[in-house]
Amino acid sequence: MTIAQSSTRLRLRLNDFVTRWHRLIRNARNPYRPELHYMRGPGPKWHAKHLGRAESGAF
Repeated sequence: MTIAQSSTRLRLRLNDFVTRWHRLIRNARNPYRPELHYMRGPGPKWHAKHLGRAESGAF
């Protein structure tokens, strides 16, 4: 094996390592948090439907 071949192999392995490291960091820092985007409480249709019950003391 020549120096050029071992240098190329080392660069390929290092490139693979860096690629995997960047992917890991990107996945760990994923800004999407689904718990912040759904189920924020009853909406206007629910309030309109249940408005009469709350006033009559059914709750």
